[in-house]
Formats: sequence, C-alpha cells, structure tokens
Amino acid sequence: MGEGFELVCEVEPPTRPDLKKVRHQIGVLSPIADAFLIPDNHIGRATVSSVAVANEVQAMGARGIACLNSRDRNLLGFRRDLLTAAAYGVEQFLFVRGDEPTAGGRTSELTVRTMIEQARATTFPGINPFQVGAATGLRAVPGWKAEADFLYVQVSYSLENLLRWRESVELDIPVYAGVMVLASAKMAQNLTAALPQIAIPDDLVAAVEADRDAGVDAACEQILSIRDSGAFDGVHLVPVSRYRQVAARLERDL
Repeated sequence: MGEGFELVCEVEPPTRPDLKKVRHQIGVLSPIADAFLIPDNHIGRATVSSVAVANEVQAMGARGIACLNSRDRNLLGFRRDLLTAAAYGVEQFLFVRGDEPTAGGRTSELTVRTMIEQARATTFPGINPFQVGAATGLRAVPGWKAEADFLYVQVSYSLENLLRWRESVELDIPVYAGVMVLASAKMAQNLTAALPQIAIPDDLVAAVEADRDAGVDAACEQILSIRDSGAFDGVHLVPVSRYRQVAARLERDL
C-alpha cells in the first residue's frame, strides 16, 4: 500500500493436491498486497504445507510468510520445517498455537516461545536469518512476544478497540492489525461462538444479511481507517471467500 503501511493478505491453502485456486488468489490479490500469509492446518484441517505454498507465492514474484503452529509438530518436525524453508528461500514465519484439531491430538512439546527461540538459534551458511513473528489478542503483550520481529493482532471489528489497545502498549516492532471480511450472518455466529471477545457489531451482521457486499465494504473501510490513523504498521487481512471483491474495491480506493 506504500508509505510504510503494509497490507498482508491471508490466502486459503488447499486441502487437496492442487494449487490452482491458491495461485488464483495470489494473482487476484497481488495488485494490492505487499505480502501473503499462508495458514498452517487452520481450523484443525490438513492443508498443503504453508512452507510449500509460501515458496509458490515467491515463485510468483511476491513475498510469502509461512504460518507454523505448535499444535502439530515436535522439535524434530519443526527443524525439518526450518530446513525446508531455508532450501526454498522462505525467510518469514508467523508462529501460533493453533486451533483445536478435528482429528488426532495436540502435541505439547513445543510452544510459540520455544519455536521463536529455536528459529533464532537456527542458522545456515550463506542464508539470511529467519524473521519470526507472533500473534496477540487485545491485551498486555508479554516481553518475549515484544522481542519478536513483528506482531499480528487478533481480528477486531472495532477501530476504537484497536486504537485503545495500541495506545496501551509500548512496542518497538512492526504491529499489524487484524481485519476479517464478514461474509455472512452464519459466519458471525460461528466467530462469536469460537471467540466471544471478538464483538461483531449487530448492525454489521444485519447489513451483511441484507447485502453480501456490506462485509467487503466494512472491511475495506476499516483498512483505510487503520492506515489513516497512523497507529499500525499494516493490516493482516483475511478476505475469506470474498478476495475478488476486496481486491477490486481496494484497487479503486487506494
């Protein structure tokens, strides 16, 4: 987006051995995106490796950020991921705990904190050090997260809450506000059930029920307001299924 404000677009990784759809997302969003974030087995379902998709992003001329969760891997598996990333030239990671799995159990060997420590300690000759980020809710940020290379803030539908939180914390690293397109009233119900603190405004839910594009309009307006506030270094955008509409709207308005 220029002027030091970055738009990081999240793409939907494939659940089948076919990269056509993710390539299409990258192509559509490339005119507005400064980088792409690839989730890791998000919402507890198996997807193509985020490191592999980040490599695909970079092959298309964009910057890929691979999300890795602590839920699905032990130390050896994590070291494999770092080695694979180094071989592909993927340098940026977002480390998260991960949602509850839909199949199997959660491993407890790694935490986000130990993943950051391991990534920082892992170097390869002739290859740039990894850049690692963490995620936070609208709460106090522990010191070890504040020492990451960047921080992603949980999705919020309230600019006021985002700005109030940003004023309450002192951080010397880039901070990205989370924005998610609300695609339907059903999505609002599911989000509220999973994350009661997310506080989706009733008037937004009603607007989306009346007009599916209302969620796109609200997200794009929120992005522009966050940019204009100067409080954040960028936005982590989750466009869900509406990435075509988001791209068209932001190409027009930016």
